[in-house]
Amino acid sequence: MSVAPLIVEVVRSGFVESVHRAWVFAVDAEGKTAVVHGDVAAAASPRSSMKPIQAVGMLRAGLELDGELLALACSSHSGEDFHLEGVLKILAVAGLDESALQCPEDLPLDVATAHRVLRAGGGPARLTMNCSGKHAAMLATCVVNGWRTSDYLHPAHPLQRAIRATAEELTGERVAATGVDGCGAPLFFSSMAGIARAFRALALAEPGGHERRVADAMRAHPEWTSGTTRPEATLMRAVPGLMVKSGAEGFDAFAFDDGHAATVKIEDGNARARVPVTVATLRALGLGLEAAELTTLATPPQFGGGRPVGEVRVRGPV
Repeated sequence: MSVAPLIVEVVRSGFVESVHRAWVFAVDAEGKTAVVHGDVAAAASPRSSMKPIQAVGMLRAGLELDGELLALACSSHSGEDFHLEGVLKILAVAGLDESALQCPEDLPLDVATAHRVLRAGGGPARLTMNCSGKHAAMLATCVVNGWRTSDYLHPAHPLQRAIRATAEELTGERVAATGVDGCGAPLFFSSMAGIARAFRALALAEPGGHERRVADAMRAHPEWTSGTTRPEATLMRAVPGLMVKSGAEGFDAFAFDDGHAATVKIEDGNARARVPVTVATLRALGLGLEAAELTTLATPPQFGGGRPVGEVRVRGPV
C-alpha cells in the first residue's frame, strides 16, 4: 500500500497531455484496509456520494419509499422523462408539487433531453435539476413528520439533524464540517475512510432494514440513480452486487455485496479521471474482472477530428 496519490494520465497522439492525482481508500471483504493513496483520513467533501447515507436518514425518520423511487431519492439523475415522473410521484404522495422544491433551476444532465427541452421553448427548472429526487424525498420526510417544509435545507432543521446523526453513525466519525452542496442542501464532510465504512455498512446490512433497502434499491435500479447512459449505471449492470454513487468534484464511493468498499477522490476535481480510477480499484480488489463493459470505462478514448487519438489511463498498479 502507498500513501502517495495515484497518477492518472491523459494521453493524446502518444504524448502525456495532462496529469491528475487521485486519492483512493479501499477495504477488502473483511473490512481490512487494502488500498491507500493520498491522505484518506483527512476531511473530504463527498458531494452527491453522500446521498445514499442521506436516504437512510430519511427512511429512519419515517419516509416510505422503495424500489425505483428510493433509488431516485439517492440519485444525481439525468433528467430523463422517467426521472421527472418519479420526482412528481414522490411529491404528489406528500401532497406537494414541484413549486415546493428548493434546489436551483438547471437543465437535464442528459444532453439529448436538454436539447429537446430547449427546442420546445423550455429552460432550466427545479424539477430537471439532478438533485430533485433527493429534494422531493426530503420534503416527503418533512410532511410525514409534520416538520416545516419552508426551511427544510437549514442545517438546524429536524430533517438535517436526523440526517447528520445518521451520517455520523454510519461513518463512525463526527462530521468534520458542514458546508453547502451545489443543490443547496447541507454537505457533511467526512473522511474517505468514513464514507467507505458507511457504504460497506449499507451493503452488509440485514435484508429489510433501512440501510439494506437503500443498497438493494440502487443495485436493482441503476438507471434511476444516474441515467440510462451514465457510467454509474453501466458499472452496476456490469458488476452484479455493486452499489456505486458518484459525486461532484471527482468523488466516487462504492460497496460490493461481500463487504468490499472504496472511495475515490480526484484532487483537482476533474470528473474524467474518476471512472478510470474507480474501475482500476474494482479490478485491484478482484471485482468485475471479466466484465467487457469495463474496458472502455477503464481507458476512455480521447478524440481528435472525430476519431480516437488517445486515452485516459491510470499509471501503474493501484
